[in-house]
Amino acid sequence: MAAALALFIKLIPLYVTVALGWVAGRYLEASGKHIAGIMLYIVTPSVVFSGVMAAPLSPEVIFLPFLVFGFATLLAVAHLKLARRVLTDGSASMIPLCVGSGNTGYFGVPVALLLFGEEGLAIYIVCMLGVTLYESSVGYYLAARGRHDLKDSLLRVAKLPSVYAFLTAVTLNLSDISIPEVFVPLFDNLRGAYSILGMMIIGMSISSFRGLAGNMRFTALAFFGKFVAWPLLATAFWWLDSQVLGVYEPAVHKAIFLISITPIAANTVVIATLLDTSPRQTAGTVMLSTLFALVFIPVMISLAF
Repeated sequence: MAAALALFIKLIPLYVTVALGWVAGRYLEASGKHIAGIMLYIVTPSVVFSGVMAAPLSPEVIFLPFLVFGFATLLAVAHLKLARRVLTDGSASMIPLCVGSGNTGYFGVPVALLLFGEEGLAIYIVCMLGVTLYESSVGYYLAARGRHDLKDSLLRVAKLPSVYAFLTAVTLNLSDISIPEVFVPLFDNLRGAYSILGMMIIGMSISSFRGLAGNMRFTALAFFGKFVAWPLLATAFWWLDSQVLGVYEPAVHKAIFLISITPIAANTVVIATLLDTSPRQTAGTVMLSTLFALVFIPVMISLAF
């Protein structure tokens, strides 16, 4: 517990930023929606681009987003089958998004930078893209329950700026082209903006929290999938690769593990609202997972690292 407390203390600046977001949402009537477009179309692609440009790329590293995508899809399908058995209020289709996705960006990137440094952050960002791809394709498709076809899901992925930022950075990195020195401060500032604004968005979301709505079984199943099944799968891969396969370095194992313990993605609420599928239930569960993760992440990292 001493290690968890030490890490918790290191994370205090991030938690203070969350608190400032809460103040902005509660007393200044600020909303995450006001800056979501800037984050989605400018800041996030910039962070992905600079992170991949800094990553030591190899075929194994380039494969990482697809590996994480596969893990998320596996967990989603398994928990959807279980949810259809235990949930009868129409909310089962949101479980795959709650389980497979994660707040890997706004929450995970600042923590990854603190824990892993610049090079480790680059590896984490490559892995993080797998969750983004899952959320906007398979996760969205399963949540839609047939309202939107596979073509629509693929079109959503095709519209993601971060996908193009990733592909461009991979191409330039493999061509031994680096970011010009004059632009390095710009990307550093954008990454700082990503951390600050992202954590404040979390605080703004918490400010609108009005308690858990609906079925406790939904929240319990979502928490089990996100905070038990995902970390167990990440730990199993960590052991298998380190003891048998020998494909990846420990930095990759730690990055995937951090992804596995992030709270449920805030975008899950956006999708639930868009599809009119248990939005209040989903929002309550997402907020509880965010609050829970403030303590859960330091404890799990102290045990695993």
